[in-house]
Amino acid sequence: MPIRILIAKPGLDGHDRGAKVVARALRDAGCEVIYTGLHQSPEHIAEVAIQEDVDGVGLSALSGAHLTLFPSVVAELRRRGADDIVVFGGGIIPDADIPTLEQAGIARIFGPGTSLEEIQSWVDHQFHEPLTVSEEGQ
Repeated sequence: MPIRILIAKPGLDGHDRGAKVVARALRDAGCEVIYTGLHQSPEHIAEVAIQEDVDGVGLSALSGAHLTLFPSVVAELRRRGADDIVVFGGGIIPDADIPTLEQAGIARIFGPGTSLEEIQSWVDHQFHEPLTVSEEGQ
């Protein structure tokens, strides 16, 4: 079963080229990718993530509102009982903000210059569990 990822642009940030490039790269790597488009609220992102039964949500922020918006998405998923959905993010995020985001439940932050291969590799390792011996024999 393919990995299902939701790519979302929370808040008023109007720049989505990077999010679209990541969405396409993950799709080309075999993931099922849903892209929400621009200007999404944390509540809407959580709702779509649950409706689409995704494994992970990738957030993108270039506006500087990541310390508010990213944790709000995690909190909304938790409020709705979907704390099993892994949230990761990227964009223009200062290194000093990464520990705060990790404490808020963001699994990984990808900064400017991160290769698509690095993102693909992390997603693959995050969501694919190695086969056990009994599964390999089936």
